[in-house]
Amino acid sequence: MLDAVVVGAGPNGLTAAVELARRGFSVAVFEAQGTVGGGARTEELTLPGFRHDPCSAAHPLGINSPAFRDLPLERYGLQWLHPGLPMAHPFLDGSAAVLSRSVGETAASFGARDAGPYRRLVERFLPRWDTLARDFMSLPLTALPRDPVTLARFGLVGLPPSTWLMRRFRDDKAKTLFAGLVAHVMAPLGGFATGAIGLVFALAAHARGWPVARGGSQSISDALTAYLKDLGGAVHTDYEVKRLDDLPPARAYVFDTSPTALARIAGLGSHYANYRYGPSVFKIDYALDGPVPWTAEEPRSAGTVQIGADSAEIGAALHAASGTDHAPERPFLITVQPSVADPTRAPAGKHVFWAYGHVPNGWSGDLTDAMERQLERFAPGFRDRVLARATAGPAELAARNANYVGGDISSGAVSGLQLLLRPKISLFPYSTPHPAVFICSSATPPGPGVHGMSGHNAAKAVWRRLRQT
Repeated sequence: MLDAVVVGAGPNGLTAAVELARRGFSVAVFEAQGTVGGGARTEELTLPGFRHDPCSAAHPLGINSPAFRDLPLERYGLQWLHPGLPMAHPFLDGSAAVLSRSVGETAASFGARDAGPYRRLVERFLPRWDTLARDFMSLPLTALPRDPVTLARFGLVGLPPSTWLMRRFRDDKAKTLFAGLVAHVMAPLGGFATGAIGLVFALAAHARGWPVARGGSQSISDALTAYLKDLGGAVHTDYEVKRLDDLPPARAYVFDTSPTALARIAGLGSHYANYRYGPSVFKIDYALDGPVPWTAEEPRSAGTVQIGADSAEIGAALHAASGTDHAPERPFLITVQPSVADPTRAPAGKHVFWAYGHVPNGWSGDLTDAMERQLERFAPGFRDRVLARATAGPAELAARNANYVGGDISSGAVSGLQLLLRPKISLFPYSTPHPAVFICSSATPPGPGVHGMSGHNAAKAVWRRLRQT
């Protein structure tokens, strides 16, 4: 009998398996797809030689993850590559705000009136970032806070809506960039704890940047898999699990799946019936004949580029995606340029480019034209660079990754109390009514992102259980 079986070979499932194997437990992972990866994969989606990330591409939370930093993933081929700028946000007048490794450079890009407020906002937390990140990403009670005073101060700033935090800025450049940071998790700007979301992304950039993985996001999953196998763990792909009886006998079963799928497989009935799924995205992967022709200079060297004319436009796009049944006319776009930092991702002189806009959950339309009109506002001539494109709406995203219910790449709405207390309001979110069944997906704290911390935290709950039996 195995000690633990993990269902789902995404970053959280693989991290949970690694953490258990490191502690001497026998572990096997079962994955329905033909390859490991979940939200961290790399494929040739458009043309030969163009290596795209179907899901996550840039990894500010990955390089800052306490779980990943504790593992020897570099020994197994993971290499972080940094663009000249972690992130840029261009404006229609040809200028841009930036999120740089340098707090000073970032503050200066906002203009004189907001430089000081921004510096005061981040500099109080940056010296304690590593401890703060571990405390913040280990919530709830998987570990006692190492620095409860700093965590409490962060909560005072971050728990109110981001619109409150943005009141300290006088001009729209800072407000717009910060609104874009919040929109990375598709949360309404006026929602609970959205200030914390934007602040975490900003601090992560200043601490270690927003890199891409050399060769693509698949490198993260492959490194975790290789390390797991060296620890004696096994990985089985092309193995769909429909019920617990499909799995070998084990003392614990750990699911890197949606709560909906877990309830169906483990026979938990309506236990997660109140779990809410959030907006989806419409995603396009491009093969380009050259770099994106940004009007502003700063985005040309940035790994990630946010596209939204101002904070009001971003807010309207988020409202349309989360509060209506239609897509925004001018979608807010998150774009990534992996080949700016990693030229191996495309043939010489060519580029890969990744973009998505927010749409309602389960939306069935085509956002291609609206997205490209938006890109042309900030990069005239963009369409002339397109060699090929691969589009994926909510249905295609859900088919590619079963955790993306209705195309929700966050595996659950990141709003209200569900932002922090997911998948249920509980001090033990990784446990289920079945004493041998646990959940470790992005539907558990600390939520979405390629960081492995949900798997890391769930593994703690599992090994405590195993040591009691």
